[in-house]
Amino acid sequence: MAVMLKLAYVLLACMVGFAPYVTEGAISCGTVVSKMTPCIPYLTGGALPPSCCAGFKYLVAATKTTPDRQTACNCLKSAAAGIPGINYGNAASLPGKCGVSVPYKFSPSTDCTKVQ
Repeated sequence: MAVMLKLAYVLLACMVGFAPYVTEGAISCGTVVSKMTPCIPYLTGGALPPSCCAGFKYLVAATKTTPDRQTACNCLKSAAAGIPGINYGNAASLPGKCGVSVPYKFSPSTDCTKVQ
């Protein structure tokens, strides 16, 4: 429950922080976080639920432009920072485990401004 509360706070911060940059049709932090929430058990050392890969595949399909990919990257970094005990190795393995490709590594040191 505490994780969900923290995730809600991160989501709110993302929505407020990115609101001026979001254009019509662009992906929102709310969408990014809601699609990736099923991944929390895997990111903290548990099993990989099918709903995680479904959400991840949706995000890959929905982020066709550079601004959308940069927004998703920033949202993921912010949300991950609010998850206690996150395993960044598990986060980095998600693309391979879900059978998708992303143009950046899931890491707290990823520079989202360089995501193409």
